[in-house]
Amino acid sequence: MPSDMHVHTTFSDGRLTPEEIVAAAKAAGLTYLAITDHDTVDGIRHLYEAGLYPLKTLRLIPGIEFSCEVDGHDVHILGYDFDIYNQELIDKVTELSESRWTRFAQMTDKLQALGYDITETDVLAIAGTSRSIGRAHVARALVKKGIVPTVHEAFTELLEYGRPAYIPHFRLLPEEAVALIRQAGGVPVLAHPKLVRDDELVERLLALDFGGIEVYYPQHDAADTARYKALAERHGMRLTGGSDFHALPHREPKELGLFTIDDTLAAPFFHPPEALE
Repeated sequence: MPSDMHVHTTFSDGRLTPEEIVAAAKAAGLTYLAITDHDTVDGIRHLYEAGLYPLKTLRLIPGIEFSCEVDGHDVHILGYDFDIYNQELIDKVTELSESRWTRFAQMTDKLQALGYDITETDVLAIAGTSRSIGRAHVARALVKKGIVPTVHEAFTELLEYGRPAYIPHFRLLPEEAVALIRQAGGVPVLAHPKLVRDDELVERLLALDFGGIEVYYPQHDAADTARYKALAERHGMRLTGGSDFHALPHREPKELGLFTIDDTLAAPFFHPPEALE
């Protein structure tokens, strides 16, 4: 049976609400699903507080994706199966959320100074319920306003590192993210290692207290998958995988359920909340 351990909702930069993601996962026949919004657990908390988690027909795994940076390389760290109300984790994601708000406001200021007709309100209209606002929301606002034709061009012309509207943002160090997940009772996993773009750095990162590697990923070809599978096995770490689904027209996969992993990889990360068992 299929599962997916890497999915985003409207509480970060996805286009589907948590309820819509759950409905899509059920329609796709998924057994396990991890919601891994960027720097927030608001999506999975929303389901819990609405009485929609846990579910009998779909096993939800609490997740998060932290954005880190090492020597100019983006490093993303997934956390699974942790206490979504852990106070230290909540305090840190609140700090990250506040820094994201400051950053997107600075980006809109830069864009206005460059002569582009875009406001914070335009970006917030795209972001909706998300407090984890990022460049993707700004890019989508630029497209909606007709300033650029595609999200890709918004990034390459204006928002990428070195482009005129780029603003750096506060990020955790990888060791901070790993420790934060561990103290909340969770398992830290190195996300999409190919996108780190430096396998020597990947090897160094694995000296941290990781519990797994995201071996199965849409941008990993067969050789990548084999290489990272061997790496995980050599370090005695769990193999994970996921689609990184955002429900965005410019990103693959287009639908939830098109890229999945076997249930046996997801099952060890699933433990129902004790209060609701």
